[in-house]
Amino acid sequence: MDALIKHLENQEELSSREIEVASNLLLDGTVPDEKKGRLLLALAEKGETPAEIAGFVEAFLEHAVDPMISAMDLEGPTLDVCGTGGDKLNLFNVSTTAMFLAAAAGAVVVKHGNRGITSKSGGADVLEALGIRIDLPPEGFRHCLKTAGVGFLFAPNYHPAFKAVAGVRKQLAADGHRSIFNLIGPLLNPARPECQLVGVADRSLCPAFAEILQRLGRESAWVVSGVAPGNRSVDEVSIMGATRICKSGAYQDLEDEEINPEDFGMRKARLEDLQGGDAKTNASILEAILSGKDTGPKCDIVLLNAAAALTCAGLADHIGDAIETARETIVSGAALERLRLLQAASN
Repeated sequence: MDALIKHLENQEELSSREIEVASNLLLDGTVPDEKKGRLLLALAEKGETPAEIAGFVEAFLEHAVDPMISAMDLEGPTLDVCGTGGDKLNLFNVSTTAMFLAAAAGAVVVKHGNRGITSKSGGADVLEALGIRIDLPPEGFRHCLKTAGVGFLFAPNYHPAFKAVAGVRKQLAADGHRSIFNLIGPLLNPARPECQLVGVADRSLCPAFAEILQRLGRESAWVVSGVAPGNRSVDEVSIMGATRICKSGAYQDLEDEEINPEDFGMRKARLEDLQGGDAKTNASILEAILSGKDTGPKCDIVLLNAAAALTCAGLADHIGDAIETARETIVSGAALERLRLLQAASN
């Protein structure tokens, strides 16, 4: 551990072998938190490279619970839609709502998430408020995929080894320090989806995350960061301003582009039009959108994010076409049906 810390303090990038050793030490319950903290701080102060982040993610996934979906005969591309959090804008659960539209339009959604840390309601919280059991073991998760075309992987259940870093993460956060664990949540999906849409609150991270997802073997990955009022960013495709999208994949070089809501005939929204509340409030918002009762700005941002996810997954050629596909899943009742199927399958 001391040699690894010294390398990092000398601004040296860790090799793949050193990353493997560092990962095992971090997940070793006998290693003191003080040493783990020094390693994580040195890594953060040097600045994690995409290769290092991808290496740590691969090493950590070796310790994760495998939901074993590779042998399943799935009818569409596997897709995760999630964000890093941290934008502190208190939006309702946009990506969790959008996943039902994506599932209704042909994607197999393998949603990986947790309770809210930087928000009042994380994906797990709002699903639980909807009566969906979030702590399903692999066989229950696979049943949801087979029955509803969508399933939820509750991060603490699938990463039990992370208990060994709970203490040091808590201490670093209390001291105002970030670590690699603040970056990698959306990358740790143990189902290893073929396609992934990731929202990041820090716009400058888009290219790095796109490269990391490519290194992790995603066939198609979109990393998005939207503009919010007051020169702030949101970890979603935004209808409050422009959105940067960095695309990567197994068969394409990195693409970097910008879109605006007006490109798709949508009006710009105010931040207050998109804000949510606690899990119960956000569950009501989600149901209102899926049932077609809410057709305002909240519905628009869900349509745009679902459309981006569908295009990322190869189920549409263009976001504009995918918006109409997503809208039809609401009008036809197919998106709401996916929610009802998941509610039944998880219990």
